[in-house]
Amino acid sequence: MMRLRRNTCGVEPEETGSILLDRTIMTYHLSAAKLQSYYRCPRAYYFRYERGISGAAFFGSAALGLSLHQALAQIYQDWHYKDAVPRLDWIEYCWNQQITGLTANQVTEGRNILRHYYDSFIVNQSSMRRPLAVEGRIQGSLQVQNLEFVLSGRYDRLDYLDDGLELIDYKSAKEVDLMEPDEIDLQIGLYYLALEQRYQRNLKRMSLLYLRSGEKISFEATPDHRHCVESMISDLAVELRSDRRWQPFPGNQCNRCAYSRYCPAVQADPEPIPDDARPEQGLQLVLSI
Repeated sequence: MMRLRRNTCGVEPEETGSILLDRTIMTYHLSAAKLQSYYRCPRAYYFRYERGISGAAFFGSAALGLSLHQALAQIYQDWHYKDAVPRLDWIEYCWNQQITGLTANQVTEGRNILRHYYDSFIVNQSSMRRPLAVEGRIQGSLQVQNLEFVLSGRYDRLDYLDDGLELIDYKSAKEVDLMEPDEIDLQIGLYYLALEQRYQRNLKRMSLLYLRSGEKISFEATPDHRHCVESMISDLAVELRSDRRWQPFPGNQCNRCAYSRYCPAVQADPEPIPDDARPEQGLQLVLSI
């Protein structure tokens, strides 16, 4: 069941005035992270993506996590599939190709994680099925209010199912830390739409696979996920093309928000937006991720 708290499931946004819009089609790039950010708080989205204000530092993947992802991609991509299931030495070989720059402790830790993965997800299968793709990027599009939204995302593995596709997302964190259910629904909806356009096959399941614990958490995907994402993008189009109120959603997340100092919903006397912030874009809007 969809749980989105916002007006996202087939409810038309309210009228916002008689603004005459330019009919030129403009492009707006939208990722799952940007859509989730808009869902959590349109005002924080505005500060980050519309005005380009720097928030807390964003760190890239840790070296160990990156090496694990690359090794798993090689395990599935380069296996010849003549034998039903590879032996453990194939996993060892792929790991040894990806350890450049790691410490000795990281090499040992990664090897143990992949051995655990092998025991949990490979050796007990009757056969290891060739995935549709590994370590890829998908892209779709949706046109709303003369804005062409280019939807993009990355995946670790795409598997065939009898009636569709399963998207696998590897997690190398030490603890299982799930996103809020509504944010999971948004991510599923974006992938559903993009995969349907790219492969003409439906996304049936999105699975988070935690490499350290061997736990796999799966979420069923339905057309309702796609419809709700389409409705939320329609809401975003209203903000971009005419409304531009960027209404804040005060809540517990405000305590962790990097932009709370600028927000009138949090501060009685908010700080002014920094001088080096990106100027207001108006209607002639072209953004990239």
